[in-house]
Amino acid sequence: MLDRNKWLLVWTHRQAFLDGIASTLVMAFFALVLALTIGVLFGLLSTSGKKSLSVISRVYVEFMQNTPVMLQAMFLFYAVTFSGVRGFTPLFCGIVTLGIYHGAYMAEVFRAGIQSIPFGQSDAAYSQGFTHVSGMLYIILPQTIKIILPPMVNQVVNLIKNTSCMFLVGGAVDLISRTNAFAVGEGTGAAAGQAYIVSGIIFFMICFPLSSLAARWENRLKTRDVAPTT
Repeated sequence: MLDRNKWLLVWTHRQAFLDGIASTLVMAFFALVLALTIGVLFGLLSTSGKKSLSVISRVYVEFMQNTPVMLQAMFLFYAVTFSGVRGFTPLFCGIVTLGIYHGAYMAEVFRAGIQSIPFGQSDAAYSQGFTHVSGMLYIILPQTIKIILPPMVNQVVNLIKNTSCMFLVGGAVDLISRTNAFAVGEGTGAAAGQAYIVSGIIFFMICFPLSSLAARWENRLKTRDVAPTT
């Protein structure tokens, strides 16, 4: 691990790691947009008060949370590819898979946030002429922000780490795929250990600040909740 030449070899091929970081962040960003959209939608369904909509939301959440994301990625990619659909790239597969998977967790985050708001807020919104959807979007959801931010950031961290699962569907679409290509490459495999260390450090540098931010927000909210009022 202390072999200077091996570390220099990693540095010489640094562009491969930079490209991997870029691909990972692009995948994570668009997957997050999809996950938030799904999360809001199914969060609203689960708190709509209509049993049929709540059941639909519950089935989706339970199924996605209780099946491995790697299985979902492989099924989606190979099922679509073998069906003859063109243009379904590993990157797009990663965005869709991670978006749908983490959308289930985001749905639970939004559901918990909505249910934490007193029912009187909804009644007040309805009395002012708001519909259920508009009341949620303009009255209820804005009040949940401080509650849902910590668990939402934690989901962002998990989403970024789960981009590594896209290695299984092939293609250099994430940092782990680029790292593995380096590790098994002719002329670079000797520095495989150093490459994986660098990859791990990169993930840590991205995820640790986000995790720390979520922890600080959560502690701040707890402190505010227990602070005496005057």
